[in-house]
Amino acid sequence: MVKPDGASPAFGARVRTLAPGLAAALLAVAVSLMVHRLVPMLPAMTVAVVLGIAAVNLPGSSALCQGPWRAGLNFAGKHLMRVGIVFLGLKLSLSDIMNLGWVSVLLVVAVVVLSFAGTLALGRLFRLSGDTPLLIATGFSICGASAIGAMAAVKGTRHEDTVLPVALVTLCGTLAIGILPLLMTPLGLSPLQFGQWVGAGVHDVGQVVATAQTAGAVALSAAVVVKLTRVVLLAPIVGVAGAIERKRQARAHLLTNAGTAPKFPPLVPLFVVGFLVMAALRSTGWLADGVIEGGALIQDIALGAALFGLGSSVRVRDLLETGLRATVMALCSWALIASLAFGAVHLMAG
Repeated sequence: MVKPDGASPAFGARVRTLAPGLAAALLAVAVSLMVHRLVPMLPAMTVAVVLGIAAVNLPGSSALCQGPWRAGLNFAGKHLMRVGIVFLGLKLSLSDIMNLGWVSVLLVVAVVVLSFAGTLALGRLFRLSGDTPLLIATGFSICGASAIGAMAAVKGTRHEDTVLPVALVTLCGTLAIGILPLLMTPLGLSPLQFGQWVGAGVHDVGQVVATAQTAGAVALSAAVVVKLTRVVLLAPIVGVAGAIERKRQARAHLLTNAGTAPKFPPLVPLFVVGFLVMAALRSTGWLADGVIEGGALIQDIALGAALFGLGSSVRVRDLLETGLRATVMALCSWALIASLAFGAVHLMAG
């Protein structure tokens, strides 16, 4: 039965169920953005994850995260993540990427491909189960939690199984902010080279900005362009994974339910198509600065709420008990990517 105002009782109940958790997530985003404004070295997205982890592990708020907030936090972790990925496309300008030159672009692509394959191999070496190695490889090699969310959608990964990869990509990206600037002088890197290294080797866009800005405007500009070159690869890698998953499910269907119509996951999720559309629009140069800035704000709010939601699923006790092998594997992957990026930077200079 539909009420006179057009809203069904089920819809109203759904809104009431989601509202507390969504309100908590949006409040966390506001706090995260404020902390970032006061301390630019701390990316807002990293702060959002940390707040989520704190919320579910502190005695006062833990019960809320597990109870009345849970539905809204899960909604944010899944659906607002996808909204954030769509608006991430507005950060991409293909002309800026092409200005790097074909050699530099190919080197960045090589870093992504080799780090992706190397991380998958490390996952097998450390005997990680399920989609965890794939999600870690995607997040570390492309663009952090956003890439993890996109890959999880293609693979049909359960929401709770994305929590550990997001926690690990946040951990390693946060370590990068503190450690990489200390290595600039010992490694003999110029500001330009340092920015290229950070852009090629650090995971999330916010973490790249926070790390590179310590070396000045030249480093920051170089880091952002190189990083966004990696972000462009989100669509093709997700597309390849989608094709492989469809083929796998088709084979399984023939063996089990040949008499029924198969239901395949999307080759490329709709929100990844939205990401490409936004990138194409930004590349035309038609969008006003205000529109681009507004899109960036929407992205920050959506991704921040999503990461708070995902962080609120990380129980530190459980992580210490079950995530030790994954943590060591992630640190090895981080070292691998940093090494590949360092080599690519010197080839760019050559």
